[in-house]
Amino acid sequence: MSTGQNLLNNLRAIALLIVVFATGHVGFAQATASGESKAAPSRRIMLVAGETAKVDAVGHHDYLAGCQCLAVLLHKSPGIETIRVSDGWPSDEQAFDGVSCVVFYTDGGGKQAFLASPQRVARMQSLVDAGVGLVMIHQAVDFPDEFAEQAKSWIGGIYQKGRSGRGHWPSRHEEFPQHPITHGVTPWQIKDGWLNGLQFVNGKQGITPLVWSGKEYEVSRAGIDQDVVSWAYERPRGGRSFCFTGLDAHSAWSLPGMRQLVVNGVLWAAGADIAANGADCSIEETQLEAMLTPRQPKGK
Repeated sequence: MSTGQNLLNNLRAIALLIVVFATGHVGFAQATASGESKAAPSRRIMLVAGETAKVDAVGHHDYLAGCQCLAVLLHKSPGIETIRVSDGWPSDEQAFDGVSCVVFYTDGGGKQAFLASPQRVARMQSLVDAGVGLVMIHQAVDFPDEFAEQAKSWIGGIYQKGRSGRGHWPSRHEEFPQHPITHGVTPWQIKDGWLNGLQFVNGKQGITPLVWSGKEYEVSRAGIDQDVVSWAYERPRGGRSFCFTGLDAHSAWSLPGMRQLVVNGVLWAAGADIAANGADCSIEETQLEAMLTPRQPKGK
């Protein structure tokens, strides 16, 4: 074989090695990128706590502690990232960018910070129009009449003064409809602060009632429509909403069945899949107690 032929063969061999080496690195880079993609959060959930009063009974309307609890519980599900906001509205609205769901745990009756200006209401509408999930807990579902129809289009049903009911009473929750939100939900019993007699969209289109509670009845579903206190809503133009009108006090988080329902509801509204046995929502009582916001008792 001539010297020229040897040189040509060597060059071909080197070229082949370069191709193999480069291909291997591309494959490695692709695999790495793919791995990073899988590890990246797939759902971003904003948890908005309303103003937590400094003077009140410890645990009552403790929106800060509730959102902290939700953050801990939601992080147990893979692919979930949370953003916590205090005082009812983010200081920088760019925080809404890329969110899958926004949770509001706050006072109602027009005290919601998201109703404080036309600009904020418009921002809420833009989130709904974009298909972002919405969750309203406890009094967040209480809307003034001027926002009634728009609010119904956001979350499916609302509390309206003079047409709905509210108060504290005991109830047992023992049966639940088939729905991803009720996966793994176990019975619970509680004396809670409830809002019921809610006003829903026409024909309850897109509404799935999940939990019932009323003064006259102590068992799930007994009061039927008038006693709905939690529901899922599939909005006709896209997007999901979940509401729960209990959780008057932080102590309710210690109930596994209620905790399961709320965590599942937030994940469902965010578009996440929920396992047949429900999302992991285990937490120690000591953790819940450590979350409580210090308060000054009333009258002191």
